Amino acid sequence: MHSNSITFCLWFDGQAKEAATFYSSVFEKSKIKVENQMVVNFELNGTKFMGLNGGPMYKINPSISFFVNCPTIEEVDTIWDKLLVGGKVLMAIDKYPWSERYGWLQDRFGLTWQISIATDGGSQQKIRPSFLFTNHQFGRAEEAINFYTSIFKDSNTDLLYHYPESEEHSGKVLYAEFQLNQQPFIAMDGPGVHDYSFNEAISLVVSCDTQAEIDEYWEKLISDGGQEGMCGWLRDRFGVSWQVVPSILGKLMSNPDTAGRVMRVLMKMKKFDIDTLLNA
Repeated sequence: MHSNSITFCLWFDGQAKEAATFYSSVFEKSKIKVENQMVVNFELNGTKFMGLNGGPMYKINPSISFFVNCPTIEEVDTIWDKLLVGGKVLMAIDKYPWSERYGWLQDRFGLTWQISIATDGGSQQKIRPSFLFTNHQFGRAEEAINFYTSIFKDSNTDLLYHYPESEEHSGKVLYAEFQLNQQPFIAMDGPGVHDYSFNEAISLVVSCDTQAEIDEYWEKLISDGGQEGMCGWLRDRFGVSWQVVPSILGKLMSNPDTAGRVMRVLMKMKKFDIDTLLNA
């Protein structure tokens, strides 16, 4: 995994441990790695997640969903049935022009999943985040892909399909696959009326070893219309939320001798300063 790996932070109202346990029971090669009252770090088939008990302020919505590509139809159906318990169907599991077996659902915690049989003949399950650009962000998917791949090293665009010239949304992104720091992503423009867009309920956490890395990612991600937040949070020009954090933060927060002092210091910060945290 690239040194600046990206973790997907999910905002819950006190349900982080319950959600992490549920997802770990659904996906193979999954485990809970670190947990406390505030945060649960877990992996689902190699993809890193963080469950944050942030309270009722933000709600997860379908603007960022997770694609699950499975090698067999049986596996598609098994994962679909497990995730659907207590959830609801957004698109019925069925055969579609783009897939022999596909469905879109929202689970009982509000997170949305697109389950599909792999079209590349892959033998392993893959989980990839998918960005849907809706409402005032509609039509900006390709701009966002170019922006993100210019910031993150070892990045590229693998697939980029536009709506045909004969259709109403000609030139907009029908479907795209790209990589950031060797991690796979999907992006699409979402036409029509939607009652949701990007918010803080799903954020992308970038772990940095040095202050120079923090400075670089922070300044680039907020450029041309982004907004600084507190405690290492920011919103980029498309409204997507990011956390740019020092990789040493977990160690400092898990040490009972330093955790209290570090917390008091970081609560006053916008962009993190490693030296200030170490000297807390």
